[in-house]
Amino acid sequence: QVQLVESGGGLVQAGDSLRLSCAASGRTFARSVVGWFRQAPGKAREFVAHIEWGTGSAAYSDSVKGRFTMSRDNGKNLLYLQMFGLKPEDTAVYYCAAVYGWSSTGYSDPSTYDYWGQGTQVTVSS
Repeated sequence: QVQLVESGGGLVQAGDSLRLSCAASGRTFARSVVGWFRQAPGKAREFVAHIEWGTGSAAYSDSVKGRFTMSRDNGKNLLYLQMFGLKPEDTAVYYCAAVYGWSSTGYSDPSTYDYWGQGTQVTVSS
C-alpha cells in the first residue's frame, strides 16, 4: 500500500502563488498515475490535473490550464503542484491521489483512484 500526504496549502490573496506537495511512502510512484483533485464546500470533487509518472505526460483541467503546473522529484517520491495567479474560485481542499495500473476510462474521475491523501486547504481571498 501507498500512503499519501499533501502539504503546502494556506491563506493567500488573489494573484498570489502556492506550491503544494504530495509525498508517497510505503510504495513509490513508479508505474502509477497521480492526480490532483479539489473540493469546495457544497461542490463535487473536481479534477485538477494528473501525471503519468513513468512518462511525465500530464493533463490539466481547463479551469487551471496555463496557471498550474506539476513537477516531480522521482528520487524523493514527491509530486508538486505549482499554482500561479490564484483566484478566489480556486479555494478548496486539494487532494492528491494515486492509482496503479491503467484505466480504460481515463483519469479525470475520482473513482478511478485507489489511494488518497488527507487534503490540504487552499484559501484565496479577493
